Amino acid sequence: MDNNSKNKTVDTAATVLEERAVLVSVIRDKDDPKQIGEYLDELEFLAETAGITTVKRFTQRLPQPSSRIYVGPGKLEEIARWCEEQEIDVAIFDDELSPSQTRNIEQTMPCRILDRTRLILDIFLSRARTAYAKTQVQLANYEYMLPRLSGLWTHLERQRGGTGTRGGAGEREIETDRRIIRNRISKLKEDLQKIDRQMAVQRSNRGQLVRVALVGYTNVGKSTLMNLISKSEVFAENKLFATLDTTVRKVVFDNLPFLMSDTVGFIRKLPTELIESFKSTLDEVREADLLIHVVDISHPQFEDQIDVVKQTLQEIGAGDKPVYLVFNKVDAYTYIKKDEDDLTPATKENRSLDDLKQMWFAKGGTPCIFLSAREKTNIEKFRSDLYGMVREIHAGRYPFNNFLY
Repeated sequence: MDNNSKNKTVDTAATVLEERAVLVSVIRDKDDPKQIGEYLDELEFLAETAGITTVKRFTQRLPQPSSRIYVGPGKLEEIARWCEEQEIDVAIFDDELSPSQTRNIEQTMPCRILDRTRLILDIFLSRARTAYAKTQVQLANYEYMLPRLSGLWTHLERQRGGTGTRGGAGEREIETDRRIIRNRISKLKEDLQKIDRQMAVQRSNRGQLVRVALVGYTNVGKSTLMNLISKSEVFAENKLFATLDTTVRKVVFDNLPFLMSDTVGFIRKLPTELIESFKSTLDEVREADLLIHVVDISHPQFEDQIDVVKQTLQEIGAGDKPVYLVFNKVDAYTYIKKDEDDLTPATKENRSLDDLKQMWFAKGGTPCIFLSAREKTNIEKFRSDLYGMVREIHAGRYPFNNFLY
């Protein structure tokens, strides 16, 4: 490779890393504008994880997103004008766009279009490390692409002649592409089934040890907590979806052994394709005896995140598992203290950490604890509680083996 080619390669890589984006979201009539701002914060974090810098946000209040162009025609023209003037590289929409919406928007916009699903898939594609994770993400990617091929390959809508093609002269290139992708989807599903059978054998070979699974929203500190408890080196990073592969470690508290697994984080509007392809990875969750639901207490929308995780657990068939709720990152929790003479009703921003503790302890339905995995705050209490829960499960499974305790 000559020096010019090398320079072009470096320049291309730099350009990809320095892409500039605008975010676009519709505020539905029932939505809280402040909440939409927090959702866009998450979308910006997703963009940052993908190496994209956000420079502006556009929102529009509508009863429902336009089925044709997502936002109104005037708003889309405004966004297009601004993107052209500022030489924006990509517009990211905070919903999954239909194939027809994408095609219609592309006719107006001067830059590349990404929807939320495509952005998450791109992050998963870049972060998959093992063959299993890569196969799962590739499957999700092809299933997302299949109905959108006519938009992706409009420049290939031509007659394809010559010998050696299945349909003979006249077969459309788009149909060839569809067939290729369907074949790849079938092959990937077969590969996943083989890996699933291997992993099922591995799980059965672990004996009847009590299984504990860490679950939660993405970037809440599950991997950090896993490292602390199991004394392992699971990859942890302050980015969304740092962990895609399920990691299982054997942990021993005193003389009581059990298995602990760290799983992929959940997120609002998690693409259906990813839920389907990662269901096999989440077998560790479905087969767990106890779920440790880790929550980032410092996040403004932590209660919404709890609901998202609960909903996802229901979708994968793990909604009835016993749960231990762990409120992590107490060291980062902040609140706005009300003045004594302020008579307006208190909001969630005015709740102190003590107020939250009293509220959640008073609920009583789900055991919970407040801690900081990074600062190791209240970790001994967490170990003690977890030991008691695992011991109770073990004693119920092996009632004549209580000499261990």
